[in-house]
Parts: sequence; C-alpha cells; structure tokens
Amino acid sequence: MAGPLRLKAKSASPGIASGPAFLAERPGAPAAPRTAGGYAALEKAIDISIGELERLAEGADAESRDIIDFQIEVLRDPTIAEATGARMETDANVVFAWVATLDAYIGELEAADEEQMRARAVDILDIKNRVLGALAGTPIADFPSGSVFVGKDMEPSRFLAHDWSNGGGIALFAGSTAGHVALLARAKSVPMVVGTGRFSAVDGDPVSVDGNAGAVVLQAGSMLIPPLAPAQAPAGDTQTAGGELRTADGVPILLSININEPAEIDALDPATAGVGLMRSEFSTASVADAANEERQLAIYRRVLEQAGERPVTIRMLDIGGDKPLAGLEDLPALASGLRGIRLLLAQPEIARVQARALLRAAVFGRLSVMLPMVTFPDEIDRMREIFREEAEKLGRRSLLHRMPPIGMMVEVPAAALMLDTFGSAAFFSFGTNDLTQYLAASAREDVDADAGKAAPAVLRLIAEAVKLAAGKPVSICGDMAGDPSYLPALLAAGLRHFSVAPARRPAIRSAIIGLNADGTRAAGE
Repeated sequence: MAGPLRLKAKSASPGIASGPAFLAERPGAPAAPRTAGGYAALEKAIDISIGELERLAEGADAESRDIIDFQIEVLRDPTIAEATGARMETDANVVFAWVATLDAYIGELEAADEEQMRARAVDILDIKNRVLGALAGTPIADFPSGSVFVGKDMEPSRFLAHDWSNGGGIALFAGSTAGHVALLARAKSVPMVVGTGRFSAVDGDPVSVDGNAGAVVLQAGSMLIPPLAPAQAPAGDTQTAGGELRTADGVPILLSININEPAEIDALDPATAGVGLMRSEFSTASVADAANEERQLAIYRRVLEQAGERPVTIRMLDIGGDKPLAGLEDLPALASGLRGIRLLLAQPEIARVQARALLRAAVFGRLSVMLPMVTFPDEIDRMREIFREEAEKLGRRSLLHRMPPIGMMVEVPAAALMLDTFGSAAFFSFGTNDLTQYLAASAREDVDADAGKAAPAVLRLIAEAVKLAAGKPVSICGDMAGDPSYLPALLAAGLRHFSVAPARRPAIRSAIIGLNADGTRAAGE
C-alpha cells in the first residue's frame, strides 16, 4: 500500500496546516461567465436596484414608500440613462459615466434655493451607490472554513473574503512568493506554498501544507496523512505599551504595521506605533467600488477611528499592470499598461473619488496619504492639485474635510536615485518588493528567485536614497522591513521607522533591541 506522498514546493508563508482539500478547478466545470460591461451592464444594474427598492417598499411605511418611489422614478427617468450614455461616447467607463451623471444631478440639488430640493440630494446619492453596488456584481462563492485551497492561483479578493479563523492553508500549482496573495497570507499567518506543479487530488482529500519546509503532503492509496506537528504560536510580544522601542544603544525606533483591509486594524494593539501602510486596493473589489466615495469613506473612517491618536498612512489605489481590478479592462488608460499614480492621473475620475473620500476621512484621525509607483516629481504636484480642487468642491458643499500630508512610496529606481528632487512630497516610504523587481529586471512571478541576489543592490540604493531625503520623514514598509537578516544594513542606512506585517512584528522587535543604531550587534548578544 502506497504511503503519503510528499511534494516539494516553495514556502510562501510559514506555518503548517491540515484539512480537506478544496479544489478551485473542477474537471469539466464551465468557465466562469464574464461580467457584461458597457451600457448593458448599467441597464442591468439599474433593473437590479429597482427590484431591490420595490422589495423594500413592500414592508415600508407611507413616508418611506414616498422616498423609495421617488428613487425608483429617478432610476426609470430616461434622461438619466441618456446622459450617462452620452458621457460614455467620450470614452468614459460606464461606472464613472454613471457617477459623473449622478454627481452632476446631486450638485444641482445641493445648489437649489429650496430646502426640500436640497434634501433630495441624499436620496440621489443613495441610488448612485446602490447601482454601483449592483455593478460590482456578486462576489465569488467562499470555500469551506478550515480547508486547504488547491489551485493554480488565488485572487486577493477571494483570500480576503474567506474566514481563516478556523485554520486552513493554500497550495498553489503555480503562484509566486512575491505575489499579492502570498503577501496577504504572511500578514495573516496562513500557511501557504507555491510552485507544487499540478497534482491529482479529490475534493475533500486530506491535505497538509508545510509552509516552513515548502512541501505538500497528499493522501496516497487508502492511507491518510499522519498529522503534522501543530504550528508554533507566535512568540509573545513584550514591546512596551505606547509603542516606545529603542535600540540597544538607546536610539528610538518606530515599529508600525501594514494592513490590507479594515478588519486587520484589530492587530493595532497599544504596543504598535500606528499603521505605516494600508493598501487601499485590497478593499476595492471592482471599478464600481473605486467609484463609490461613500463606501471608501466608511472604510477609511473605521481604520482611523480605531487607530485613535496613532498615525495611519493609506496608500492610494495601486492598480493596473500586474494588479488587475474587475472592470478596469474597460478603461482606455489600461491599454498602455499604466499602473499606480500614472493610471490615476490618466483616469483622474478614479483619483478624484478617492481623494474626496480621503479628504473627508482625514477629520477622523491622523491620516497621511501615500502615492504609489511615483517616478517623476510632477506626478506629486499633479496629484496635490487634484486634492486641492476636490477640497474646494467639498468646501462649497459644506462637507467637513482636512488636507492630509501627501507623501510617496519609493519603489521605482528612477525615483530613489533622485529623491532630492521630490520637494513637494511630505514623506518617503521604501517599498522594497517592487524596488527589487525593477532593480533586478525580474518579472513579478520570478522576483522571489532573485530577491536574495539583488538584496545588496537594493540595500545600497536605499542607503544612498536616505541621504537624499533632506531630513524629511523616511520609513520602510516592504517585505525587506520584516526580515531580521536585513535589519543591520537598514539601521546602518539610517532608517528609524519600520512598518511590517503584524505577524512579523515580534521577530523584528526582538532583532531591533539586540542591535545598535549603526547595525552592529550589541554587547552580550
């Protein structure tokens, strides 16, 4: 009788998990239907919204029914659809054509002399967001809690939508240790391996993922897999309350956390200096979400309110290129392969919605805004102008807002080498994942193979860039910040603010207190 089969793979997130296999790709399963785009998608979303409102009206009181009837009447108004269609003829995406049409309507109502008319603006805002929700579509079905996801790859939104509290793991035939799901798995301490190659398994088969050694153990014949040793619980974090942390020779160090979705703010305990990086794209499942100002405001507000007095840095949407977003393929700017701030500037309607949400959220905490993939100084200036223009509009609408400091992620070599020319950036934060990729001319799926060899070049570039920062706040938030082996060189380069995945914080804290500020090992260590 054959014994368990152990397949070699690459570790993408440490830890060990066992559970029934969930096969993401089932033999003979039909391809997932592609979401219809364009005007037809809008018409369908409007029909869905009308149906939802009609069901709401069934059990509503007379006053509520009046409001709902008004909203249905607006949705059925042909002039609204015609105005949206006209905007689409000028190459506007259906989502942003809808937002622009409804925003214009809302603006007219808000400027009306009659209070009753002005009050109608919120009803239009409600249906704008309801249709955006329908355009976002139905999320992909979740898989059983505690199971091991087996497939070629995994979407970040699917990872984020799953409940990992009952354990489980990920085994990918392909994938990358530098991929976005690997990043999320490390942040949530979900065991994950990649590069197993295709293997045969049946849905429900017991599977074990060894994220420490980089292996998958499969049932063979009728023999079940012997249980692996349970994953070690993370060592207790004894960092002083209040976030105070010092090197062995007494130099203060800030240690923040990276988060990818609002729920991860729960990891912000009193021993944490704040949120050094929130990747806003992981809270955005589609272009419809990117166009939904109120939804984004609610997410940012929750994070800021829970952070309290501690600072929170939110990175604007880093989408495009190798970071797809549902509906993004309809945007003209995508044809040229733009990503990060260049896509936001090419499609300013996306940037303007997020800018308004961030401006409004800033009144609820200590918010800083970080721009992704900045390459040239004028990109900062142009985005700051968008923020100024949107702040003026919010002021005219008497909506509370505040201008946050606007800094940049340093992840493009051309920017790192010219950091002294970015005079309008309020702060800098090194994103070492992309910096390594571009410095080593690696494809994203291959960057993990080159990361170790490229590290000396990345560390030298960071050390030179820190000297060019001209005294502005500098931090590091890429994966390199969470690896204790790079800490001596990063301290020696002058970095004093590290932002890491919550699961990496205890290890980095222990490493910091055993080192002097120049990166040398403390006496007795």
